[in-house]
Amino acid sequence: MATLSFKDFKSDQEVRWCPGCGDHAVLAALQRALPVAAEAHGYGKERYVVVSGIGCSSRLPYYMETYGFHSIHGRATAISTGIKVANPYLRVWQACGDGDALAIGGNHFIHAIRRNIDINILLFNNQIYGLTKGQYSPTSKFGAITKTSPYGTVEHPFNPGSLVLGAKGTFFARSLDVELALNQEIMTAAVDHDGTSVMEMLTNCVIFNDGAHRDISDPEWRADRTIVLRHGEKMIFGKNRDKGLVLDGMGLKVVTIGQDGYTMDDILVHDAHCLNAGVQMMLADMKYPDFPVALGVIRDVRDLTYDDGVTDQVAEVTAKARIHSVDELLRSGSTWEVK
Repeated sequence: MATLSFKDFKSDQEVRWCPGCGDHAVLAALQRALPVAAEAHGYGKERYVVVSGIGCSSRLPYYMETYGFHSIHGRATAISTGIKVANPYLRVWQACGDGDALAIGGNHFIHAIRRNIDINILLFNNQIYGLTKGQYSPTSKFGAITKTSPYGTVEHPFNPGSLVLGAKGTFFARSLDVELALNQEIMTAAVDHDGTSVMEMLTNCVIFNDGAHRDISDPEWRADRTIVLRHGEKMIFGKNRDKGLVLDGMGLKVVTIGQDGYTMDDILVHDAHCLNAGVQMMLADMKYPDFPVALGVIRDVRDLTYDDGVTDQVAEVTAKARIHSVDELLRSGSTWEVK
C-alpha cells in the first residue's frame, strides 16, 4: 500500500469557513492525523468515512477526500452508528457542533457513548449557533448576550466532558483549535481507541462569538491557564512549569512547586486508563480562574463495544440457525402446489 500524506486527504473543494474560523485548524489536524493512523494500522483511504449533521462544522466532509455523509440536524451520531454496525470495516469520523450534537442531537450523542460504538466524534465547541446567525447554544456561558438572549442567558451550560463521563464514556479528550500538534496527538489516540472517542475542540467563531475562549487560548497566558495531560506524566503546568495539581481531601488543588512544602513528589500523575473516573471527572470539570482548563486525553479505557457485540451476536445466531436464506425460509414449512 502506497504511503498516504496530508494531500491525499485534502479534497478539491474550496473551504468556505470564514477567514479566522477555528474550524480550519481542526480540519488541518485531521488531514494530517489520518495518514499517520492509516500507515500505523495498515488502513487504506477507502476505509474512512466522515459523517456530519448541520452547522458550520458539518461542512467538513466536503473538505476530506474520503467517503462522506452530510446528514440532518442532530442526527449525525445515529447515522454514524448505523454505518459502523452495517460495515464494521469502516473507520467512522463524525464532525458536529455544540448545538448540533448537544441540543437536538443530545439523546443520540449520549446513547452512542453509553453503547460505546466504535466511532470518533469531533465536537466543535464555539459556544454559539454560527450557521444560523448567532443564537445561544447548550454550551454558551451563563449570561451570554446573543441574538436569542439579548439580556443574557439564564441557563447553565453543559460541560461536554462531564456529560461524556457521566454517560460512562470510555474516551474523552479536549483541545483548543490553535493547538495543532496536540490535536493531531489526540486524534491519533482516538484511532487507537476501540469504542466511542469524543474529542471536544474549543473553536473560535470570529463572527458571532469572537474570543469565546480567549481567557485560556491567548498565547500570553495560555500556559498558566491550561494544563496538557498525558497518561503517566505529572500534572504540571505554567510558563515556568512550576505549578501542579495535588489531591486536597476529596478535591483537586493548584499548588506551586517548591512553596508551602510541596515538592514534585506531591504532584499527581495522570492516569487516563483508570476505570474509576473520579479524578478524571474532576479534571474535566476544572474551569478558569479557579483551575487551569484540562487539555489532552483525559480518559481512555477499554470496554465492550456495541458494534462488536452486534457482530458477535449475529454470528452466534447464524451458527445455530436452521434457516440461512429467504429461499430456505419459504421452503421450511408445509408447502403445496397450486395448479
